Amino acid sequence: MTKLATLGISLAISLAAAPAFADGDAAKGEKVFKKCKACHTIEQDGKNKIGPNLFGIVGKKSASIEDYKYSTAMQEANLTWDDATLSEYLKKPKALVKGTKMSFAGLKKESDRENLIAYLKTFQ
Repeated sequence: MTKLATLGISLAISLAAAPAFADGDAAKGEKVFKKCKACHTIEQDGKNKIGPNLFGIVGKKSASIEDYKYSTAMQEANLTWDDATLSEYLKKPKALVKGTKMSFAGLKKESDRENLIAYLKTFQ
């Protein structure tokens, strides 16, 4: 019983400490993605542009898109593009990965980031 109670308390603490991510609105995220289209494609088997193709990016390791030349900083970052990491990166890319070649300043609004991540998740 004690182990079960400890597990329950640990779970409650970790859930309380984790950032809350709303599901976001993929339709609104599609509009936000217009800011990304100059540098990224998102279609399956889409070509890389200035930035890599983002099809299936959610859940992938950083610098894992074949045939794309990443910065050394991104190659060494060893990130997994989950909701939290994507949100932090999209907020201010150069703050998370110093030396990234992504020149985008970032998305200040949390709702824009949540919606964009919801949109990205529709391409898996």
